Amino acid sequence: MRISISNPPIPGVRGTPTILQNRQYQVFSEPTYVYPMVPAYAATLLSRAGYEVVWDDGIAEEKRYDDWLSDLERASPDVVMLETKTPVVKSHWKIIADLKRVLQDVRTILVGDHVTALPRESMESSQVDFVLTGGDFDFLLLNLVEYLDGKRRDLEPGIWMRVDGEIKSTGRFDLKHDLDSLPSIDRDLTRWRLYAYKNGNYKRTPGTYTMVGRDCWYRTGGGCTFCSWPTLYPNFRVRRPESLVEEIEMLAAKYRIGEVFDDTGTFPVGGWLRRFCNLMTERKLNEKIYFGCNMRFGALSLEDYRLMKRAGFRMLLFGLETASQRILDEINKGLTIEEMIKSCRKAKKAGLDVHITIMFGYPTASREEELQTHQLAGKLMGEGCADTLQSTLLIPYPGSRLYEKALKNGWLRYSPGEWEHWDMSEPVMRSLDMSPEEVKELCDETYRLFLSPKYALRRILSLRSLEDLKFSFRGVRKVIGHIKDFK
Repeated sequence: MRISISNPPIPGVRGTPTILQNRQYQVFSEPTYVYPMVPAYAATLLSRAGYEVVWDDGIAEEKRYDDWLSDLERASPDVVMLETKTPVVKSHWKIIADLKRVLQDVRTILVGDHVTALPRESMESSQVDFVLTGGDFDFLLLNLVEYLDGKRRDLEPGIWMRVDGEIKSTGRFDLKHDLDSLPSIDRDLTRWRLYAYKNGNYKRTPGTYTMVGRDCWYRTGGGCTFCSWPTLYPNFRVRRPESLVEEIEMLAAKYRIGEVFDDTGTFPVGGWLRRFCNLMTERKLNEKIYFGCNMRFGALSLEDYRLMKRAGFRMLLFGLETASQRILDEINKGLTIEEMIKSCRKAKKAGLDVHITIMFGYPTASREEELQTHQLAGKLMGEGCADTLQSTLLIPYPGSRLYEKALKNGWLRYSPGEWEHWDMSEPVMRSLDMSPEEVKELCDETYRLFLSPKYALRRILSLRSLEDLKFSFRGVRKVIGHIKDFK
């Protein structure tokens, strides 16, 4: 049996749509490709079980849609899996119809946070054969393929399908799979080089991703209300630190990787982190690669940051979101403004690069509160407490508590089902006293902080090598691209 793990170009979309392993969707004019860990594990599990796998990322390969469809027709897979997101789910329904037209008897599968939140919608609105819910769709895909191949008699919980013309489900998914049982990803099968260069998280290239945990350990009060990934991962699990170190050791030796970014929603802390750092230092991997990860403000001490620096960490990505304490409390961030600023300063004191992410378009935020966020970002960047930032619109994805609250309070500018508007090209929620155009302009203005004389001078004075210069040049291109994106 031949299985294609596909990421088709989206007809009519100009630019690079971010679908695979992206917590938010946006179309970038400057291409950015994230190495998708769970699909890569799925491909590896299937290959090890003896199946023929087609790794088919038409977006990263920069194919036109018609060429992608023709190529897949020639490959003639028996099963095609697509990871979908809210803004492109309707496009994927049409693509599934095209697949059914050109590939006789093909079975199609949808996975991802949108179909986990709304599985019946896709079953009723498209010709898709199966929907795999939850974030462990690598394990579920293997289970389903072996079932279709007659090697298994039972299906795991979390699978939606058609039985005698009726939509059926095997029940709610669970997350009982042992992450330490996962094999090392077959990087050649999954064409890792497609994702090794065009990614702003890498200072050294080639770079690649790991994902030691699924997904974020912050669950107090249900976690952040705006995040849709708790839909996929309602509980946190993590592999042993030794397994991640062994993976990094292999990447450095076999592929000469220059930088690794771990895309766990929030990297593990405490004893796990200390063990990982000590192993990285003992095996001298800190001398071979840079390392980066997502981190939570307020979780680490200055000594923790210094330990991470010694272990080879270069960059930490923090979710700042807003400078309004009232809004922070409303989205259940569990932090204070002071804690976030202190964390930035501690990380910088330890010698780490700090990347902050912020969002605009909170429905209850006043103009003054939104401007406070812009001003805090400028302050952190200008003073050297943050090195880079990402500015986005707040999008309430189905499955998030923010989406349910937006429905209840009438905040949505578009009706559920008009999913094409959830593409971050405009706010989909009404703001308290700002127009959609003003919210977008504030996102744009925040990216322009990179162009401020104070920030530019500080970055120039910080250049120490040709590597620094190349990284800064790539960063300028990304910033100009993001400014274009919001235009």
